[in-house]
Amino acid sequence: MTSQALPLLSLLVLHGPNLNLLGKREPHIYGSVTLEEINQFLLKEAERLGATVVCLQSNQEGVLVDQIQEALGKYQGIIINAGAYTHTSVAIRDAIAAVKIPTVEVHLSNIYQRESFRHHSYIAPIAIGQISGFGPNSYRLGLQALIDYLRQN
Repeated sequence: MTSQALPLLSLLVLHGPNLNLLGKREPHIYGSVTLEEINQFLLKEAERLGATVVCLQSNQEGVLVDQIQEALGKYQGIIINAGAYTHTSVAIRDAIAAVKIPTVEVHLSNIYQRESFRHHSYIAPIAIGQISGFGPNSYRLGLQALIDYLRQN
């Protein structure tokens, strides 16, 4: 019996506003790991799992919407930490719904243990899943879950 290699998956990782300040911003909530460290880990972990990732951070809602729209036909899945836009952006929600690319929402902190305005996500109802509260491991868990989902479907 010959073993057949799994197809290489291409994934987009989007980081929303203020995530460029990780490692400096409220370390008691977000930890001391930087965004660059998270991205480097994701690149290595994706390679180990037979995937590639492209990571992008923006503080601009429109840039995130553009990237989601441009993902159509380029990426099989999206991991998004929309930051504060999670709770406010119908535009990001609509872009994800429009492209119909399987998306996992991630958060470093447990948004349900924080201020009540953070308890609502516009993204969660259209995402295949949401992972929050595991610090940088939320990204690793999201990556693994997305790859498993894509390989099964």
